[in-house]
Amino acid sequence: MTEEIAPKPSYRALFVIPSIGRMMLGMVIARTASQMASVVLVLFTLTHFGSPELAGLVTFASIAPGLLVSPLVGALLDRHGRTRLVILDYLVAAAACTLIGLFAAANLLTAPQLVVIALALGVSWPLGTVGLRSLVPLIVPAELWGRANALDSNGYVIATLIGPPVAGALVAFAGGPVALVAVGAIFVVASAVLLGMPDPRTPYDSTRKLGRDAIDGIRFVLRHRTLRGLGLGLSISNVGGGMLQILVPVLLINKLGQGPAMVGFAWAVSGIGGLIAALLVGRLDSSGRERQMIVWPLVATAVAVSLLLLPLQVWLVIVVLLLVGLSNGPMDVGMFTIRQRRTDPAWVGRAFAVSMTLNFSGFPIGSALGGILVERSVDITVVVAVLAALAAAVIIWRLVPARDGHDLSPASLAESMAVPAGPA
Repeated sequence: MTEEIAPKPSYRALFVIPSIGRMMLGMVIARTASQMASVVLVLFTLTHFGSPELAGLVTFASIAPGLLVSPLVGALLDRHGRTRLVILDYLVAAAACTLIGLFAAANLLTAPQLVVIALALGVSWPLGTVGLRSLVPLIVPAELWGRANALDSNGYVIATLIGPPVAGALVAFAGGPVALVAVGAIFVVASAVLLGMPDPRTPYDSTRKLGRDAIDGIRFVLRHRTLRGLGLGLSISNVGGGMLQILVPVLLINKLGQGPAMVGFAWAVSGIGGLIAALLVGRLDSSGRERQMIVWPLVATAVAVSLLLLPLQVWLVIVVLLLVGLSNGPMDVGMFTIRQRRTDPAWVGRAFAVSMTLNFSGFPIGSALGGILVERSVDITVVVAVLAALAAAVIIWRLVPARDGHDLSPASLAESMAVPAGPA
């Protein structure tokens, strides 16, 4: 009897896994719609209401509620499975975008109504974002995580390549209301791709009380050195990311006289950089090097964004976004992999929900702050974004253990969190 030899890790081996291709396709379509929505909402608000401050507020409203409900989302995902809840998120997003577009087309949309609908959009997004991301370590073998995470990261990159240019072109040639209705239709397509996709069976440490499970998810992340360090550092980093979301269209449209199509093109260039970087880094063994893969790209991002302090030119803004994209590729792969490697499978939904939303919590704050600051000074806005990236690099270097053995083991942490199950 000959010993079976496991296939070498490769992108081809990854797509042998059942449902992985379908999951990645649905993920790319949904992320493209999400990228389009974020760009269209900013451009629509700037052109329809003429207010950068309102644009920042709308971006904040479309994200912040999800941060508040993320612990409950994680408990729901661990308890009830992921695919159905992901589809629910996409349908809510489709309804919200379509509603804004129809109200605007009928000249019925007011600024308060726009913010309220954006709040509804913001409540559901953790279901889709966390749901699909938490599936990766559950259906993909550990030896293929690097490649899976590279494709996961490139799902965002492809969405950045396609979404913003299409969104900018739609707003420029068809108007914001039509663009929003189109985004809603794309969310519906993403939900159709995932319809009927099976969920893997996973262990689940539960008190059988949703609120208690959500609180336990928060405790798990706060007691976990790696997740806690990532959460603090990346939340600060994303303050700068949220500011860029407002700063780039203001620079290109208000300061440099360009149109919405150029905003989309600039973000697409950033996506090209991320695509190249993530595919190359995903082929490498990242074990023991994930912290460096996060820290040094943050430093590179700070250097890139600081170039916006030079005399403004369209080409300079595009080069800055290209460099930011190149930095994001290895950072995403390192962040995804270290979180997967150090999280117990029974806690994946709750830990990922709290961790991912904690990481992202700075983005809506940065968007709101960017809308306020950019009205007063572009240079101050750039400096704050640069300092946020540098501060994040220092925090992660100091707080995240360099290797798995220096962190509290996932098994020990999960065991210390175990609570006897209550009545059903």
